Amino acid sequence: MAHAKQTRVLLLNDMEKLDKTLFRLEQGFELQFRLGPTLQGKHVTVYTNYPASGEVFDRHKFRSLSWHNPTGKEDDSDKYCKLDLQTSGSYKYHFSHEGQKSGGGYIVVDPILRVGADNHELPLDCVTLQTFLAKCLGPFDGWEDRLRVAKESASNSEWITQHPECAYNLVNSPHLKPAWLLDRALCHLTYKVAGGKCSDKGVPPVIENEHHLNCIQKVIYEDVYPKIRLWEFFQVDVNKAVQQFKTLLTQAGGSKVKTDPSQHLAIIQDPEFKRFSCTVDMNIALNTFIPHSNGPAAIEECCNWFRKRIEELNGEQYRQINYHQEQAVNCILATVNYERLAGHGPKLGAVTRKNRLVTRYFTYPFKETTLEEEEIMMHQPDKASCFMAHNGWVMGDDPLRNFAEPGSNVYLRRELICWGDSVKLRYGNKPEDCPYLWAHMKKYTEMTAKYFHGVRLDNCHSTPLNVAEYMLDTARKLRPNLYVVAELFTGSEELDNVFVNKLGISSLIREAMSAYNSHEEGRLVYRFGGDPVGSFVQPRLRPLMPAIAHALFMDITHDNECPIQHRSAYDALPSSMIVSMACCATGSTRGYDELVPHQISVVSEERFYAKWNPAALPSTPGEVNFKTGIIAGRLAINRLHQELGAKDFNQVFVDQVDEDIVAVTRHCPNTHQSVVAVSRTAFRNPKTSFYSQEVPQMCIPGRIEEVVLEARTVERNAGPYKKDEHSINGLPDYTVELQEHIQLKESKIIKQASVATKGPNEFVQEIEFEKLTPGSVIIFRVSLDPKAQAAVGVLRSHLVQFSPHFKSGSLPDDNSEPILKTPFSVITSKLTLADLNQVLYRCDAEEQEDGGGCYDIPNWSPLKYAGLQGLMSVMADIRPKNDLGHPFCGNLRSGDWMIDYVSDRLISRAEACAEVGKWLKAMFIYLKQIPRYLIPCYFDAILVGAYTTLLDVAWKQMSSFVQNGSTFVKHLSLGSVQMCGIGKYPSLPPLSPAIQDVPYRLNEITKEREQCCVSLAAGLPHFSSGIFRCWGRDTFIALRGLMLVTGRYLEARNIILAFAGTMRHGLIPNLLGQGTHARFNCRDAVWWWLQCIQDYCKIVPNGTEIIRCPVSKMYPTDDSPPQPAGRHDQPLYDVIQEAMQRHMQGIQFRERNAGPQIDRNMRDEGFNVTAGADMATGFVYGGNRSNCGTWMDKMGESDKARNKGIPATPRDGSAVEIVGLCKSTVRWLHELSKKNIFPYSGVTVKRHGKAETVTYDQWNRKIQAHFEKLFFVSENPADRNEKHPTLVHKRGIYKDSYGASSPWCDYQLRPNFPIAMVVAPEMFSPEKAWKALEIVEQKLLGPLGMKTLDPDDMVYCGVYDNALDNDNYNVARGFNYHQGPEWLWPIGYFLRAKLYFAKLIGPEIYAKTVFLVKNVLSRHYVHLERSSWKGLPELTNENGQYCSFSCESQAWSIAVILEVLHDL
Repeated sequence: MAHAKQTRVLLLNDMEKLDKTLFRLEQGFELQFRLGPTLQGKHVTVYTNYPASGEVFDRHKFRSLSWHNPTGKEDDSDKYCKLDLQTSGSYKYHFSHEGQKSGGGYIVVDPILRVGADNHELPLDCVTLQTFLAKCLGPFDGWEDRLRVAKESASNSEWITQHPECAYNLVNSPHLKPAWLLDRALCHLTYKVAGGKCSDKGVPPVIENEHHLNCIQKVIYEDVYPKIRLWEFFQVDVNKAVQQFKTLLTQAGGSKVKTDPSQHLAIIQDPEFKRFSCTVDMNIALNTFIPHSNGPAAIEECCNWFRKRIEELNGEQYRQINYHQEQAVNCILATVNYERLAGHGPKLGAVTRKNRLVTRYFTYPFKETTLEEEEIMMHQPDKASCFMAHNGWVMGDDPLRNFAEPGSNVYLRRELICWGDSVKLRYGNKPEDCPYLWAHMKKYTEMTAKYFHGVRLDNCHSTPLNVAEYMLDTARKLRPNLYVVAELFTGSEELDNVFVNKLGISSLIREAMSAYNSHEEGRLVYRFGGDPVGSFVQPRLRPLMPAIAHALFMDITHDNECPIQHRSAYDALPSSMIVSMACCATGSTRGYDELVPHQISVVSEERFYAKWNPAALPSTPGEVNFKTGIIAGRLAINRLHQELGAKDFNQVFVDQVDEDIVAVTRHCPNTHQSVVAVSRTAFRNPKTSFYSQEVPQMCIPGRIEEVVLEARTVERNAGPYKKDEHSINGLPDYTVELQEHIQLKESKIIKQASVATKGPNEFVQEIEFEKLTPGSVIIFRVSLDPKAQAAVGVLRSHLVQFSPHFKSGSLPDDNSEPILKTPFSVITSKLTLADLNQVLYRCDAEEQEDGGGCYDIPNWSPLKYAGLQGLMSVMADIRPKNDLGHPFCGNLRSGDWMIDYVSDRLISRAEACAEVGKWLKAMFIYLKQIPRYLIPCYFDAILVGAYTTLLDVAWKQMSSFVQNGSTFVKHLSLGSVQMCGIGKYPSLPPLSPAIQDVPYRLNEITKEREQCCVSLAAGLPHFSSGIFRCWGRDTFIALRGLMLVTGRYLEARNIILAFAGTMRHGLIPNLLGQGTHARFNCRDAVWWWLQCIQDYCKIVPNGTEIIRCPVSKMYPTDDSPPQPAGRHDQPLYDVIQEAMQRHMQGIQFRERNAGPQIDRNMRDEGFNVTAGADMATGFVYGGNRSNCGTWMDKMGESDKARNKGIPATPRDGSAVEIVGLCKSTVRWLHELSKKNIFPYSGVTVKRHGKAETVTYDQWNRKIQAHFEKLFFVSENPADRNEKHPTLVHKRGIYKDSYGASSPWCDYQLRPNFPIAMVVAPEMFSPEKAWKALEIVEQKLLGPLGMKTLDPDDMVYCGVYDNALDNDNYNVARGFNYHQGPEWLWPIGYFLRAKLYFAKLIGPEIYAKTVFLVKNVLSRHYVHLERSSWKGLPELTNENGQYCSFSCESQAWSIAVILEVLHDL
C-alpha cells in the first residue's frame, strides 16, 4: 500500500547547536525547517550540503534553501524551507541571520536495502547477520584482501613496509621514542623470563600467582627503569645550559630582548627526543635572573640561581615521568593478570617468545641485539622509520582524540590494548598529508563498495573521523544505499551520535552480553526499537524528535568473551530468541550457534570454521548440521525475525514473568495480530544451580492461532568436548529438540491451555507449562477474538474518511447504524459556531449552569473543557510520547465512563449537536467490542478525526482573513468559538422584535419562544457563567478581534444592540447582569462600545446600516423600571447621541442599592458616579478618589493592611485611553454627519440657563489642540505647560491621566497611552510618539504582556497574589493587580501603535518593528500551543511567570493578538 507522505518539522532556535543530537529520517520523507520563537521575524538563511536534485554530494558544498510561506506574510508560524529526502547518508545543515552563524546540526537518512531475485526491499529491522572472521573461512582467492578493515594494516603487509610514512614511526613521530625504548626493554625482559633468567628474582616462565606479579613489578622498578632512564629524554643538560647562560650574561653586558613578565622559565621539549637535549628560552632566563652588578661574583651568583632553577625543572620532569612509569607498571600487571591468572582470561600459560609477557607496542623488523645498540638505531632515520606503532584501543579515552599524536602518553603509560600486530595508520588531516595511504585506502574502499551491500566499521571510535567521512563518501558514490554498521565503545550516547551524524552510520552494534541478567536483557529489547503495544496513531506531519541510533542487536560479537563461560550452554537458545524479538536489526557471531565454549580470538585463532554436512555425526570433527548446537533453532528464529520486520510488527511489550522467564510480544498495529515469545533463560548453569519446577501460569490476551515454534536445549550422549586442532568446534553433547507450526494440543512444553473471559469482549488464554525447562523457548501466534477483530475492522473502515492509514485491516460494515453511512463532514456541516462552542469547549462553570460538569479523571484532575478540546488537550501531551500509563489511558481501559460521557453529553443537546453525539455513540459501539488495551488508541483516532473535521467546519464559517490565515491565526480564531456561546439562561437582554435574523429557541421550562443570542465571556474559568460572564468593557475591547476580524458580523451586531438597550445615565453597564442587574460604575465601557460601532461600520459590508437599527430601551429614562423588549424602540443613532449629549452635559448620580449589598468593599463616596467633558479642552473626565472607573479597577479588600475600600488605581480626571476613544468617536461622528449618515452634527447642552451647541468638528479640534500640549511630558524641564514639574520622573512619555485628584498619578508610566495611539493616532506627533513607545518597550514590555506600572515606581510589584492577606498596604489581597503584573491585552495596542508609527518614520524602522512584532507574537503562539485551555491568559506575573489567580484564557488577550496579525 502506498503510504501518505511523511513530513517532519525541525524547529530552528537561535544558537542551538545540535551536532550531538541524532535525527533519523527515511527516504521519501519531507523535512521542513521552521523558525522557533527566538528566530521569528529575523532574516534567517538555512544552508545544507544535501545535494540539489541531479547534483552529486560534496560534503563541503553548501547551498541555501528557499522559504515558503503558504499563508502570506502576517506571521512566521507556517514559514518553512524543505528537503525532499531521496538519498541516504549524513547531511549537515546550519543557519545564520545577519551573516552570523546561529546554529546547526545533522540529519541521517537511512539506506533502502534491496535483496533477492526480485530486488525487493529489506527493511532495516529485518536484517539478520552473522559475523565471520575471514581468516577462518579458509583459502578463497580475494577474501582476505577484500575483507581486511580500513583502519589498520598488519605489520607484515608488503605495502606498509614499502611506505613506512603511512604509519606512526620514530621519524615522523619522534615523540614515541621513549615509549619505543620502554617497549624494547620489556621485550628483552620477556626473553629473560622465557629463558628462566629471572627465576632467581621470583619471576619464573610460568606465572601462577600474586607473588609472581609482585616480583615482576620489583624487576621493572629495579632493573628496567634505571637502565633506560626515560626522564633524560625530557630534561635539560644543566652544565651546558648554565655555560650558555653565562656566556650570554658576560657578552655585551647581558643584552636581552624584553619578554612578557607573566612568562616563566619552562623546559622546551627537544623535537628529536634525544637525551638531555631539551632547552629553555634564554631571553626569559636573562629577564628573570639579573645580576646586581657586572662583577664576576655577581655573575657567578646569578648563574647559581639559574642552575638551581634548571635543576628544579628537571626534577619536575623526573616526577612527571615517574608518574607515567607507575601507570605503565599498573597496566602491565593488569594485562599479565588477565592473560595468565584470571578465570575469565585466555590463560596463556608459560611466557615464551610467541606468548610474550606483554604485547608489543611497536614493530621491530631487525635482528635482536642489545638494548644499547637498539637505542642507537632509534636515531638512525633508515632504521627508525621501520619502528611503527601498533593500533588498538584505550579504555575510557576520548574517542575523538588520536592517541598516537603528540601530547598523548598512551604508549608510554602502556594504556593501549593492542590488536595483535596491526599498525596504526597515519592519515593526517587531508589526502595531501599522506598521498599514498589515502589513494590506497580509497581504492580498497571502492572495491568493497562495488562487491558488498554494506560495510562494518569495527572499533569505529578509533577511526579518524575525517578519514572515515572521506572513505564513506567515496563508497556512497558507487553504492548510494550503502549499509554502514559500526561498533562504538565511547561510553556516551552523545559521543555515539557524533560518529553516527558525521558518518551516516545506519546501525550501531549493541550487545546482549552487556546484560547481567534476563531482566536487563529484556530492557535492552525495549530500548532498541519499537513502540509500546497499543500505541497511538501519529500524524504524518509532526515534529522531528531526537532519536537513538538504529541498533544491530547482537547476542554476541566477536570481541565478547564466550557466553558459555559466563552463563551456561543452556542460555544460548533463549537469549538469542530474546535478541531476535527486538524490533531492530539483529545478529550473531559464527561459533555461538555451535556452542564453541571459548572466545574465537581475532588475533590468535588459526583454525578454520567447520563445514556443512547434513549427514555429519555429532562427534565428526570439522562438520556441522541442523543437529549441531542450536543451529536448527537459529534458522526458525531468523525466519520469524524477518517476517515480523516485513509485516510491520513494530509494537513491543516485554514482560518479566519471573527472574528467568522473559516474554516478548511483537504486535502489528494494522491487523492486531501478535507474536509472543516466551524464553526461559539460563544465566546460571542448571546442572549446578537451582531452578524451580513450578513455572508461573501465563495469560495471553486473544486467541492463540498456533505455536510457531517450541524448542528446548537438551543434552545427548555424544562424548565430552575436546578442542579440535584443525577446525573450530563446539560442545557436542547439546542439541535442540524442536517443533514448528503446531497446535496447542501437540505441544510438549504446555501442560494445558484454557480460555477465560477478562471483560465483556476480551478473552484470555491461560497457559500452564510443564516442560519450560531452562534453555527452552515457545512462540505463540495470537489473533484478536473474532468478534473483536470484526469490530476493529469496522472501526478502521469508518476511520478511513479521516486518514488512509486505516485502510489496511479495515472491513466493510453492512449492519452499522444508519448514521454511520453518512460522512462525518456532512453531519457536522449543519453546526453553527454557537453549536461548536457546545461541541468543542465549555468549561466546568458553564456546564454546571446547565446541570452538568467537566469529566473528572480519578487520581488525576478534571478536564479543562466538557467538549472535545478538553480531551484533545490531554491527548496532545500523551500521544507523541505514547504515554499509555497516563491516568487518562488507565480510565479508558478500566471502563466506558469517559466514552459514554462524550457521546451522551452531546445527545442531550439541541439537534445539530445531538447528531454529532449520535455519530460518536455509533462509533463507540464498536470501540467497546475491542480489547481494553486497544481502546486508548482507537478512542484517540476517532476523536482526532472528529476534532479536525469540526475545526474545518468552524473556519469555513469565518472571514477570509481566518480561512487564508496561518496556523497561528486559525488557532487564535478558535478563541471566538471558545468565548462566544449560548447557555441555558440568556446572558443578553432581549433585542427589539423588529430586528431581523435574531435566533430564537423554545425555553425548556416555560415552553415559550425566547431569543438565544451569543454572548461573549470575559475569561475562562472565572468569568464564564452567571452574572459574571458579560462585562461591558471586556466585551467591547474583545469584540473587534474575536467577532469582526473573524467575520461573525450578525452576532457582533446583536451584542452591540443588546448593550445599547441597557444604556442609562448615558453609560453602558460595567457588569451586564442581563440588564436588569446591571452596574453603571465604569466610565470607559461606553467609549469602547462606541469604538466598536465605528469598527463595525468600517469592517462589515454596508456596516453603517447598524446606525438605523431599532434599539429596545430597557430604561427609557434614568429612573424608569426595566421595560420589556419592543415597548420603547429608538434607532441606534439616538442612543449614540444620548451618550454624547449626556457626557457634554455632565453625568452625576448615585448607584442604585448603594452599599455592601452590591459592593462589600466600596466606601460610601465611591458609589457616587461622575463623568463629563471639559468644554475648554474637549477631554472626557470623571471619577473620584474612592472609585475606579477604568479597566484598572482593583478595590482594596484588606482590613489587616488598611487598604479596604481604597482603589489601588482610581485614575480619576481624564484617563488617556478614554480621551483617545472620545477623540476617535467625535472625529468619526463628524465624518458620518457630513455624509448625512448620522443625523446629528453636534451636541446641545444647557449652560447657565442657555442652550449651547458644540459641533463634533469643534469637539474634535479642541481635543486635537490640547492633547499633546497637556499630555506629553516634555523633555525640556522648563516647559511652561507642565503644571507639576517636581512630579516628573520620566520624560518623553505621555501622561497616564490629566487632572487626577492625586497629581503624581498623572505622571506614572503605564501601558495606556498606546491605546490612544491606535484609536486616535492623529493626536500624536510621530517623533514624540516613537520615542515614548521606545521607553514603553524598554520599561514595560514583558514576554507575553505589558507591565502595568513602571518598575522604577516605588509601588511597583510584579507578583499578584489575591489570597495573600498581610499588613503590606501595597500588596495585601492583590492590591497590586494593576501595579506591575503583566497584562496581555495592552500588548496588542502597543504592537499596533509601533507598527503604525514605524511606517511613518521609514522603511528601515518599519522592518525592525515587524521583526519585534513577529518575535513577540511567537511567544504567544508557543503559549497557545502548549496551553491545555488553548487560550492566552488574562495576565502573568513579572517576566512572564505563571499567575495562578489569572484567567487561563481571556477574551481580550486573544482578540488583541488577532488584531495585530490583522494589521500585519
